[in-house]
Parts: sequence; C-alpha cells; structure tokens
Amino acid sequence: MENKTSKYFKYAIGEIVLVVIGILIALQINNWNENRKERTQELHYLKNLKVDLKMNIVHIDNYIKTRTKAIASATTILDHFEGKPITDYDAFSANTIDIYTWRKFFQINNTFQELMNSGNLAIISNDSIKDTYLNMESLYKVMKDQEEHFRFDSELLLYEPNYSQVDLNPVVKNYTYKVTNGVAGEKTDLPKHQYDEMLKDLKQKNGFVMAVYEFSAMNTQLNEMKIMCQQLISLIDKDLNKN
Repeated sequence: MENKTSKYFKYAIGEIVLVVIGILIALQINNWNENRKERTQELHYLKNLKVDLKMNIVHIDNYIKTRTKAIASATTILDHFEGKPITDYDAFSANTIDIYTWRKFFQINNTFQELMNSGNLAIISNDSIKDTYLNMESLYKVMKDQEEHFRFDSELLLYEPNYSQVDLNPVVKNYTYKVTNGVAGEKTDLPKHQYDEMLKDLKQKNGFVMAVYEFSAMNTQLNEMKIMCQQLISLIDKDLNKN
C-alpha cells in the first residue's frame, strides 16, 4: 500500500508539473501572438505616420514659399510708404492682395491625431518618435498663437482702414481678371488716388511692417517643423527596418 501510495503521489506530482508546463507554454504562445499583433498594428501606424509626414513637408514648403512671397510684397509696399513713387498700380494692388489673402496653416497629422484620440499612442514603442511628435505639437501651438496675433493685427491695421478707404470692387474685378487670364473678372481702372491716400495712413503702414515681421517668424517656425518632420521620418525608417 505504501509503495502504491508513493507511486500515485509521484504520478500526481508529474501530472501537475505537466499541466503547469502546458499552461506556461500556452501563456507564452498567447503573449507572443499578442506581441506580434501589437507590432503589426504599430507598423501599420508607423507607415501611415510616415505618409502624413511626407505630405506635411510638401504642405510646409508651399506655405513657406507663399509667405516668402508675401514678405517680399510687403517690403515692396513699405518702399512706397517711404516715398518711392508707384509706377505700376496693377503690381502695387497685387502686392497688397498677397498680404490681404493670407491663410492659416493646418498641419497634416491625421494618423497622430488618431493615435492621440484613441489612446493608442502607447502602441508606438520608440520613445524618441513619441517625444519628437509631442515637441512638434507644442511648436505647432506656438505657431497658431503667432497666426492669431497677426489675424488681430491685420484686422485692426489693414482690413479695417482699407475697407473704409479703397473701393474694392474694381480691385477684385481686376485681380480676378489677371489670375484667370481673362476668363473671369474684368479689366478695370484701379482707384489710383485712393492708393495714394493709403500711403499717407500710418496705421496701414504699420500693418505691412507687422506682416514682414510676423510672416518671417511664422516661416522660422515652419522651417523648424519641417526639420522635425525629417527627423521623424528618419526615426521611423530605422524602426521599420528592424523587421
């Protein structure tokens, strides 16, 4: 009986050990599968982040180009405020429109917003990628504040006095005619005497001064954002190449 009990006891222990080993193996396989699924999801996000970043760089370059042109236009206008005679009123009008029609910048970051809003940012295992993205978001907020500052300045110093001083109907018709190569709008005489009066308005002059200053600041921020985008693409490429 003692021998049988000992054998049964050893057999039971053996069975328990086998069950435990089986459970551990199953858990290990399950963990491996979960890690594989998470990595697959991470790679999907990384590839989409890279696509967004490339599009964002093109988007940034377009805005830098547009705002650089606006800076040149505002600088030319300021020369006339300082006494340089206007010899081409069409060109002068086009330069003012470069400033009046400025647009806010909105970055292309759909995948990052999806990660943030879904709470899935933790899926990105590379801390450098996450930190750089968060730093870029902070820079983006600073730039949006800069845009709001110029929006206030432009409304107060440019739009408000200009709307009460210059007849915009011939200006808009003439500009539309020019940019559509005559398909729309109308070739009209511009209100030259009104532009001459405009050059005596210190408020509007200060508006163009602020345009030069603030567009330059925005371009600096856009260039910083572009560098961050390039750094992120490099980090993502390294992570993707690990597989």
